[in-house]
Amino acid sequence: MAVETLPLLLVIGGVALMVLEAFAPGAHFVVIGTALTVAGVLGILLPTVFATPIALAVVVLVVGGVSLWVYRRFDIYEGTDEGQTEGSASLRGKTGYVVERVTEREGRVKIEGGGFSSRYAARTRTGAIEEGTDIIVTDPGGGNVLTVESLDGRDDIDRELERERERQE
Repeated sequence: MAVETLPLLLVIGGVALMVLEAFAPGAHFVVIGTALTVAGVLGILLPTVFATPIALAVVVLVVGGVSLWVYRRFDIYEGTDEGQTEGSASLRGKTGYVVERVTEREGRVKIEGGGFSSRYAARTRTGAIEEGTDIIVTDPGGGNVLTVESLDGRDDIDRELERERERQE
């Protein structure tokens, strides 16, 4: 294979991977697809600078790293509440963190392993939970609003005992 055809193959492979991402969202094909496409385009536009496979490989690694950082930093697929893959009952006991201050009336949390879109509207029964605080889902509700409380070092037994005391009062 001639070195001149390598950039073209990179562009074709990169675009193919980005198209595959449309069929399997969240599979991270877009990360490597972006890296391959950028390296291929640079190889086509600047053949004297990126004439060797090693130079193109370095570009793929650098652009791939930046793409992955952007993909994760800006939560590319986490922006809406559509596409949930789990039933609400399975969210009880899941942990996550607050992305928008949670009060008795409003707030948003991100749940670890919470489905395709892991951001949920959330409420707390008492007080407020500040942004960045680790939380646990105490009541998935059955709708689209979770009841959460701060993870403050108490375990499940302590929480259950406290809930039972509240019920008896």
